[in-house]
Amino acid sequence: MKTLFSIVFLYCLINLGQAYFITVDAHAEECFFEKTTAGTKLGLTFEVAEGGFLDIDVTVTGPDGKSVYKGTKETNGKYTFVAHMDGVYKFCFSNQMSTMTPKIIMFSIEAGEPVKPEDKEENEKHKNKLEDMIQELSLAMTAVKHEQEYMEVRERIHRAINDSTNSRVVLWAFFESFVLVAMTVGQIYYLKRFFEVRRVI
Repeated sequence: MKTLFSIVFLYCLINLGQAYFITVDAHAEECFFEKTTAGTKLGLTFEVAEGGFLDIDVTVTGPDGKSVYKGTKETNGKYTFVAHMDGVYKFCFSNQMSTMTPKIIMFSIEAGEPVKPEDKEENEKHKNKLEDMIQELSLAMTAVKHEQEYMEVRERIHRAINDSTNSRVVLWAFFESFVLVAMTVGQIYYLKRFFEVRRVI
């Protein structure tokens, strides 16, 4: 039993969806495509990591051009659906509403194994509690992995902002010091000239 859980655990680790990071410029749209067959379970997980109000427009379109999912000004989300027909499904992130701010998006598209119609009854019959627990564990591990990647991106961005702010503060401090020294020298020179006694010949 212990060996079975170890194998399941390794299987879940191997099959975790990989997250991608993209930059969507202002007034731009980025699309990604997934070719699949009818009956396949597709999942989209996304989160806006940086940019503006942390919002993005999301659309999922089927091979027939019909909208499967549409969201406006969303910060994050998770949407799962079953492919209704064979073909290429389009996943788009639109930043048309933004005037000048680009958005950094973390997302993953997961495709499951297609379910054969003749196997549906048999699968339902053999489905048990252990399989449910394995599925829940796999979903939980995927969510944790995505959260870790998101936090890593946020930490990297904030560190870059802190470094930039620190360098600007240091440069401003040097500039202020230079101005103070220049003003001090100028005042000494002016006062010295003011109290200087000039002899008239």
